[in-house]
Amino acid sequence: MNKSTLTFGEGGLPLDPYEALTAWLRDAEESEVNDPTAMALASVDEDGLPDVRMVLLKAFDERGLVFYTNFESRKGEQILANRKAALCMHWKSRRRQFRARGPVEIVTEAEADAYFDGRPHGSRIGAWASQQSRPLASRAVLEGQVADVEARYGEQVPRPPHWSGFRIMPVEIEFWQDGEFRLHDRFRFERAAGNGEWAIQRLYP
Repeated sequence: MNKSTLTFGEGGLPLDPYEALTAWLRDAEESEVNDPTAMALASVDEDGLPDVRMVLLKAFDERGLVFYTNFESRKGEQILANRKAALCMHWKSRRRQFRARGPVEIVTEAEADAYFDGRPHGSRIGAWASQQSRPLASRAVLEGQVADVEARYGEQVPRPPHWSGFRIMPVEIEFWQDGEFRLHDRFRFERAAGNGEWAIQRLYP
């Protein structure tokens, strides 16, 4: 039987899940070739049919985990309608997985403006030019829209009214680490009712 390689508290990861995530992300930045902050984001449509896609985690603190998107995209419309989402981050090089789920809120205007202003110029142009998730006749049409936006705004590209951020406010977080013979280590954090503190429990793999 394999010896446990994942613990929390003394001698292990911090008991605060966000501090533990910080430590894992620091490790991932050293070993993941591309996008250590990539996460699979799950939402549901009006029929309850799940949808999932990759996005990037852009910020997190004790309030939750933040990503940015076009609110007129499919994921934007689904989350605005349901205000719930789940995410999964997988670091293959580290054999680790982080999951969270919970209600969703929109970030403040100040947060969205600050993040948008720090994006590369081309990404700010793209936020206006791309009608995300809508049918596109050809690549040439998209390139023409990019040119139109560049001509309209130049270097001073404002944040589009339909572009902002979502904050997933987890009620449940799970840390998973691979173990020999599928005897993995799993720990689930849940928000305790009333005081908002985290309760932690080891799970069978």
